[in-house]
Amino acid sequence: MFTAEDIISINSTKEFHRTAMKIFRFQFEHNEVYQKFCLLLEKTPANVKHLTEIPFLPIEFFKSKEIVSSIQPVQATFTSSGTTGQITSKHRVTDLSYYEMSFRTAFSKFYGNIEDYAVLALLPSYLERDGSSLIYMVNDMIENSQHPDSGFYLDDYEALAQKLTTLDQQGQNVLLIGVTYALLDMIEQYPFQLKNTIVMETGGMKGRRREMIREELHHILSEGFGVQKIHSEYGMTELLSQAYSMGDGVFECPPWMDILIRDTEDPLTLLKDGKIGGMNVIDLANYNSCSFIATQDLGKKYPDYSFEVLGRFDHSDVRGCNLMVL
Repeated sequence: MFTAEDIISINSTKEFHRTAMKIFRFQFEHNEVYQKFCLLLEKTPANVKHLTEIPFLPIEFFKSKEIVSSIQPVQATFTSSGTTGQITSKHRVTDLSYYEMSFRTAFSKFYGNIEDYAVLALLPSYLERDGSSLIYMVNDMIENSQHPDSGFYLDDYEALAQKLTTLDQQGQNVLLIGVTYALLDMIEQYPFQLKNTIVMETGGMKGRRREMIREELHHILSEGFGVQKIHSEYGMTELLSQAYSMGDGVFECPPWMDILIRDTEDPLTLLKDGKIGGMNVIDLANYNSCSFIATQDLGKKYPDYSFEVLGRFDHSDVRGCNLMVL
């Protein structure tokens, strides 16, 4: 049994690997869906001897199955966004302390004390629905910042622009965290030259704008906000941890999270650093769900454990999901 404290205290690669193997064995025994998936691949704790041999559950399973490794009651159900009629993912969380400790500790590792910031959130599409894990995290950040001007801004760009400019000119450290299309909407209406603000995009055009490559997007946002770098957060409904980029689209994970890259033609084969492929995520904070998830993102990993997100699979390109009949 690992507590949230045990997981976020991991501080070496060796400890990460050892803990990942123990969590694999735990989830194999206690997660019925994951166990069936592993057995179909003929992978069990008896023959999986290394982290790279652990099966990664396709993320689509969260749309149709209960992915839970605990008999405790569900404290919260996080849901993914989707268009009308789409089946959305459901992440049933039996212990929110794992999520809270994960996102609080990860933010402090990369950015320091949240109390040093005013947190301004521009997340309209997330606020307009229930069950967003991002809103849960940012709301916690707003509360713990203890700054009177921290808060959510649904679509009041004028009030947000005035607040942002005033705080920045006062020398206040500001974290502006926003969904991509809303940040673009904002700079089309208001010019900025920010000196004390971190602009962090969480991704997502949500069908509101054309998709852009990261270089183009970050150039436009940098020019519009008057900042040198655009920061990014990489997380998703099915995870309880986030990776952060402090610029140039290169992400780093907290010590209890890692990325492996799989072959797009053979999803059971892992690729070497520098190769582009499907992104597998190890999130040890996902202890009571599944810590080993094959996402639909395409990426590339570097020898220093950093990584880039390069796009998404087209549905026609997803290989090896015939095991979805579980």
